[in-house]
This record gives sequence, structure tokens and C-alpha cells, in this order.
Amino acid sequence: MAASEENSGLFPIFILTIIALPLVPYTILKLCRAASKKAKSIHCECSVCSRSGKYRKSIIKRISNLSTCSNMTLVLLWVIMGVLVYYIKHISREIQVFEPFGILGLEPGASDSEIKKAYRRLSIQYHPDKNPDPDANKYFVEYISKAYQALTDPISRENFEKYGHPDGRQGFQMGIALPQFLLNIDGASGGILLLWIVGVCILLPLVIAVVYLSRSSKYTGNYVMHQTLSAYYYFMKPSLAPSKVMDVFIKAAEYMEIPVRRPDGEPLQKLFMLVRSELNLDLKNIKQEQAKFWKQHPALVKTELLIQAHLTRETSALSPELQRDFKRVLELAPRLLEELMKMAVIPRTAQGHGWLRPAIGVVELSQCIIQAVPLSARKAAGGSAEGTASFLQLPYFNEAIIKKIARKKVRTFQDLQDMSLQDRAELLSQVAGFSAAEVQDVERVLEMMPHITVEVTCATEGEEGIQEGDVVTVQAWVTLKRGSGLIGVLPHAPHYPFHKEENWWFLLADSNSNNVWCSQKVSFMDEAAAITAASKAIEETMEGLGSSPKETSNAVREAVDKVKGGSRLVMGKFQAMAEGNYNLTSYLLCDSWIGCDKKTSVKVKVLKRTRAGTRGVHVAEEGPIVEDGAEEEEEIEEEEYDDYESEYSEDEEDKQDTNNKAGKHNTNKKGIANGKAHGNGTQSSSEGSGSDEE
Repeated sequence: MAASEENSGLFPIFILTIIALPLVPYTILKLCRAASKKAKSIHCECSVCSRSGKYRKSIIKRISNLSTCSNMTLVLLWVIMGVLVYYIKHISREIQVFEPFGILGLEPGASDSEIKKAYRRLSIQYHPDKNPDPDANKYFVEYISKAYQALTDPISRENFEKYGHPDGRQGFQMGIALPQFLLNIDGASGGILLLWIVGVCILLPLVIAVVYLSRSSKYTGNYVMHQTLSAYYYFMKPSLAPSKVMDVFIKAAEYMEIPVRRPDGEPLQKLFMLVRSELNLDLKNIKQEQAKFWKQHPALVKTELLIQAHLTRETSALSPELQRDFKRVLELAPRLLEELMKMAVIPRTAQGHGWLRPAIGVVELSQCIIQAVPLSARKAAGGSAEGTASFLQLPYFNEAIIKKIARKKVRTFQDLQDMSLQDRAELLSQVAGFSAAEVQDVERVLEMMPHITVEVTCATEGEEGIQEGDVVTVQAWVTLKRGSGLIGVLPHAPHYPFHKEENWWFLLADSNSNNVWCSQKVSFMDEAAAITAASKAIEETMEGLGSSPKETSNAVREAVDKVKGGSRLVMGKFQAMAEGNYNLTSYLLCDSWIGCDKKTSVKVKVLKRTRAGTRGVHVAEEGPIVEDGAEEEEEIEEEEYDDYESEYSEDEEDKQDTNNKAGKHNTNKKGIANGKAHGNGTQSSSEGSGSDEE
């Protein structure tokens, strides 16, 4: 019984150990991660962003940021550990090792006379004849008498001094650190223990595994449902116009799960009247088009209306219930758009190429959602091929102000950026009627907008040129500069209610055939990850070329310096096509800013593979983008697509351009080549560099 009680007393220690083993290192890791993060996030400081409250760190927001499920679980476990420590500290007095000298209040090695005196003194205090308390009687019999006997009996004292116990050498004893009620319930301790083992060791891990597998079978690593990816893959088409990307985007399974309530009917009807002009309805058959729109799945109707309300900035009329659904739709948007982009550039053709036109449409939709700009604003208007969308992302700008400054021959966003500070301030104050504070806010946003330099090289590793069938390595250095001198910042997006990092997509594509040869996501936020990726990529490249360790070290050091200076390395591979000249285009598309995209021409010449293996060398020309077309592949595609403009051109113009390009089709000539291109532009943000081999 005593052994059982002792083992039961060890149960809290056992539980404390089990909790502490994973909890302590996990807490240290989490604290280290929190300490490594920047104390202050770099974001837009204009008045419009400040009034939005998105970056305001109130007490409620601080608490909500800390009160995540993970943090609350962590705090709860530490509270449990504290309670266990307190409990163990107080019950440790009850679990004592038999120490006769300590029981009698003597020092080790005391004489027999001192032992007898201590015994008489304690007998007066605890003897049953002197003290009727049952606890005193128990203590006297089990401790005082036994301690006196152990020290006065020669054999017991010798055993104690020799083996630490008055009864001599003790056998090895094993116990289970479980509560006593689990080990002694009407003689059924074996059954209780078996149930405990089955529950903790079998059922609990099984339940955790089932929950994890059910969730992992439903979601991808990016927390997007597999059903969403299937829908995006199915509905993605090579000729998908940017105006139709919205129809594919809203078919996400996450949006289908948003509840549609009966009280939402009337507010959605009012919202429909406000955004009807943005729904691409045929005005000639408006009644039929409206009926067709409302016959869609209610979740699709609700999602599209909420997104259009955001794009047109008509969210003030939403009810509290619709406001919650509206925020949920916008919160999921960046994640879903990223997966939709991957579905556009995923290898589809026999050569392993993706599709350019839908990829550009996805990025344009992302830009409009982040900046809350209507898709119709991207249409060419007022002598500007890019439309008014770029102006509308600036604070205080609207259609009326854009028309006013257009009279002063500022028709494009680039014209506004190229003006001097004094001329721009004079234009905004005198023509647009902005106050000095509003002009300052515009300047702050313009300083945050990125300017990009791109240098692209295509080559076959270890060879002097490119030969048909070779695996060609694409190396692109993307350099970002801002007027503010910063590199990684959060974009100006006062109408988007969540934090959004800038991301970029590098695409090497043939705009004539609508094929994406190579794609890579780029981010400028994590410099440490970019340094690691660039160092590894350069080291592998130099080793493949057979360079010496010193040359490799110098190349890696140069790459690290470039990354620290605001550059990011993008690596990719594609298989060389048949011999001929290829006029490719490198696109650098931002998912947050409008008007900051950059495209550069990349000319590559491929020669026929020779039997002897000898190769000729041809370095491709560098220069601006050629819009009129170039030499293409041998077989003409059934459908050919326009070069990237603003993606919102008229159908008749598309057909006319397609026919013109088909007429310019030439037979490819075989050969070997390296391709290079340089370009300057605007941009911001990049992730680690790395190869994107599909």
C-alpha cells in the first residue's frame, strides 16, 4: 500500500515532465522568432492609410494579435505547469525518505544518550497515552518508534549505516506513476490500467491522426482547398481574357462555403444596381442578362457582388452581416489568386509551357483588388493606353481630377512620375486643387512606388551556346529602387483591410504563341532567405562550370552584395525548342501596384544540334521590346494572341493583330545562342531566388 501511495505521488512529476519536454524548447523557439522579427513594420504613412486604421496598434488589436489559438494554448500549458510545480512542492513533504536521525531531530552520529533523550521528549509529545490525536498516534508508531528502534538496535543501526535502511539491503522495486484510483478500484486495477493504456497510447494518437489526415486531404500546404485547385485547373483556358478571370476566381470552394442568408437578398439587389456597369452585361439584352446573372449559384452571385463593391468602393451600404462576409472574401483573395496564377503558368503544352494571357489577367485582377480600382479603369481612355487605373491608386485622385490634369498634357502615370517635385506640386495644387497636406501624401506614395531594373541571361551551362534540345538556364537579376530608399515595404492600399506584402512574378514568355517558358515568384521582404537562395544557386552554377574554389567564393560574395543592395536572383530552366530565332519577353508583374510592371525583350537563337558536337556561338541582341512580332516556331498555332498591353483591348483589334502576326510568320533557322536583355522600370518586393523547374 505504501509503495502504491508513493507511486501515486509521483504521478504529477510524471505529467510535469511530459509537458515540459516539448513545451520549453517550443517556447524558446517562438521567442527567438519573435525577437528576430522587425520591431516596426514598414508601411505607408500617408493620411489616408493612417485613417484606415489598418496599421493602428490599439490595445484591442495588440491583444487580438497575441490571443491566437497557438499563443493561448502555450499560456494554458505554462499555467498547468505552474500549478503542477506548486502541487509537487507541497506534497513533497508527505513523500519523505526514511531518515531516523532527522525524525528524532538529531545530527548524524549522535550518541545513545542523545538518542534516548530525543525519544523521551517526542514520546511526551506524541505517545498515545499523552496525546489522544489519531494522527499523533500514527506518527509515533510509524516514524518515532521505528526511528528509535533503528538507532538503538545494533543490527538495525548497522543495516541503516551500511544500506540506508534498518531492514538491510532492499530489493529493486518498480512502480507506475499513476494516480491511486487507477490502480486500486475494487481489485479491478488491471482493467483500469488497460483502459488507460488503450485510451492514451492508442485512441488519442488515432484521433489526432484522423483529424490531421482529414484536414490535409481537404487543404493544400497553402491552406487552399483541393476542390478549389481542381476547379481552377478545369476552368483555366489559354484564351481566357482578363475580363473573364473574375468568373474563374469566384468559383473557389472557400467562397462556395460562405453562407447565403435570406435577409441578404434586398441588400444584394441594391448592391447589384450600384455595380451593374462592372458586370460585363450586354446592354442590348439587359433584362435577359440580369436574369441569367441571378440564376447562378447564390454563393457565386454574392461573392462577385462583394468583390465588385470593393473595386468600386461602394462598401458603405453593406449590412453588418455582409460586412463580415466581405472581409472574409478579401482575406482569402491573395491566397486564392496566387494559386490561380500557378494554374495559369503550370505546364500545359507538349513542350511544358504555361499560358501567358490568363496569367497577366490574374495579376491585373490582383492589382485591382489590392488597390480597390474597377477593372473598367484599365481600358484605354483619354489618350492613355493604360487607362486611369494607375492614377486611381493615388490618394485623393478621381475621374474628375484625372481629366483636369489631362488638359495639362499629363495623360499617363509615367508623365506624372517624370515631373519634378516643384512642377508636380504646382500641378496638384493649382490644377487639381489639392492642399499642401494632400500634395505631401501623394508624394509619399510616389516615393514608395518601386522602380525596377532587370537583367536576363539565357545560356546552356558549360557550353558556349544554345543547341536545340538543350536544358537552358535562365538567370535574371531583378533590382528594386524606391524614392524613399527602402526595399521591402507594405504597399499603399488603404481600402484593402488586411496587411499585404508585395509579391512579383517573373515570366519568360513568347507573347506571339501565348506560351510561358519559365515562371518564378519573387519577393523583396526576406533578405536572409534571398541571400541563402542566391548563394546556393551561384555556388551550384560555378561548380557545374568547373570553377576554382576562389572563383566560386568571389562569385558568391558578389551575389550576396547584390542582394543586400536590393537585387534578387531568379533562376529557371526550360528545354530549347527547334532551331530558329525566338523573340521572347520577360515580364515582371507586381500583384499590388498598378503601373509598375516591367517587360523586356530577350532574343534567343537556337542552332541545329550537330553530330560531331561542335557548336557555333551567337550572342543575342539587347534592346527594347519589339511589339511588331518576330520569327516564330515552325508550326503556326491554331490561335495566336496579342502582345501584353493593358489586356483590355477590343475583340476586333485582337483579331486584326492576330491576322497581321500570322502573316509575318517565318521559317525558323537552326543554330546555337546565348540570350541577354536589360531593362529598367518600376516595382517592389521579392522572395528568395530559386529555380522553378516544372
